[in-house]
Amino acid sequence: NLRREKKKVKFKEVSLPEAEPLDIDNKLHKVYIDYLHRRGITTNEYPFLVTPHAQGRYSNRIIIPYTYKNKIVGHTSRFLDDRIPKYIQDIQHGYVFGTDLQQPDWQYAIVVEGVFDALSINGLAVLHAEVNDAQVKLIRTLGKEVIVVPDQDTAGLALIDRAVELNWSVSIPNWPPHVKDVNDAVIEFGRLATLLTILEAKETSKIKIELRKKQLVKRLRT
Repeated sequence: NLRREKKKVKFKEVSLPEAEPLDIDNKLHKVYIDYLHRRGITTNEYPFLVTPHAQGRYSNRIIIPYTYKNKIVGHTSRFLDDRIPKYIQDIQHGYVFGTDLQQPDWQYAIVVEGVFDALSINGLAVLHAEVNDAQVKLIRTLGKEVIVVPDQDTAGLALIDRAVELNWSVSIPNWPPHVKDVNDAVIEFGRLATLLTILEAKETSKIKIELRKKQLVKRLRT
């Protein structure tokens, strides 16, 4: 069983699209740097890539490498023009973004939905509004208390139910209505204040989580 579990937490190493590292001294990179700053993300904490010389939409994207144990195992492209699709991903089953951002002395692993939410607070992103069994296994290998912070929208409700099923803590901070997720909160309050609101709102009791979920549902309907 152990051998089988170890096997499942292996990812194939892949190559990234041809791109150049984000460089604050390169004038052609200003549009990407401005975008990250607007999202409350510093440019020196993660090895972002850009393709200013590419054709069409592809010149207007930031590439976020997906790593596991410091090996490249996929990526996502975030297009800056806000046309659909905003993201194009190369993702392997069971992958969780941000495992390489976790520090050994951290007590908590904060699980969020989106890659920019995770980058905002050095959290883990499941990259959709659900957590599959392979992702659960990977998160458990970190040996930390898990706090799930769902997006405060209808899709986030499923993430709350899954967290309860897994006996994970849930945090639904009482943010203003326009603050829908962790990245919005970091833009609004800053990283440290956002982390404090997450920890203050952390619930482990299923009854209290259900109560907070009902309050969220009521808020979403108004």
